[in-house]
Amino acid sequence: MFILFFLINGSLIAQSLDTIKTNDSLINIKLSNDFKFKPKQLIIPSVLIAYGFIGMESDWVKNINKEISEEVTENIDRRLTIDDFSQYAPALSVYALGAIGIKGKNNLKDKSIILATSFIIMSITVTALKSIAKIERPDGYSNNSFPSGHTANAFMGAEFLYQEYKVTSVWYGVSGYVVAAATGAFRIYNNRHWLTDVVSGAGIGIVSAKAGYWLLPVVNKLFTSSSNPNKRSAFIPYYNGNQVGFGYVSSF
Repeated sequence: MFILFFLINGSLIAQSLDTIKTNDSLINIKLSNDFKFKPKQLIIPSVLIAYGFIGMESDWVKNINKEISEEVTENIDRRLTIDDFSQYAPALSVYALGAIGIKGKNNLKDKSIILATSFIIMSITVTALKSIAKIERPDGYSNNSFPSGHTANAFMGAEFLYQEYKVTSVWYGVSGYVVAAATGAFRIYNNRHWLTDVVSGAGIGIVSAKAGYWLLPVVNKLFTSSSNPNKRSAFIPYYNGNQVGFGYVSSF
């Protein structure tokens, strides 16, 4: 609740500070470009993901993981569960901002398709890597530490928030990324993940959100009937770190 409130109010302040004047044609050009694949967009998430894979084999990186984990958890008496909720805040803020009249880049249908596509890509990737890597968690509870699903979910939402509102104000995205970074930090604080898990999770989340935008034109056609243009469909994703699911809604 507090994090969502922070995002909404922070963005309202940013909107009042950053008044962007542009014509419709310029906006249309920017919007169409967002759906085009650009290799340079993969640089940052690829570096983040690669760091995690290197950490699985590098003794030097493993030692850094252990040192950070020991330093962070040394004086911790109890676990905080804020990360179980903050992982959803950036993505939910897109809908909350729209509900209070602050319009994003896309309409409700397209936003839902982008989010559902991003979520499916992210959850499949995270689940597959967890089952393959079998890295033990810092607390020794299980062997599915790599990558961090909570962090991937949070950064997917942060990139989603940034893409939807970057034309209005960059501070929307900044707020989302702050919350996502805090989510990753709390995963380490709660002794649930190594640094490499969190870093790679961030990369997976970012690239998953970007893929959601790249695939929108294709997915849009699958859920829009040419014989009935008023028919609309959407997925409602769900992920709690261990379980994956989604609902399907269709209107006629």
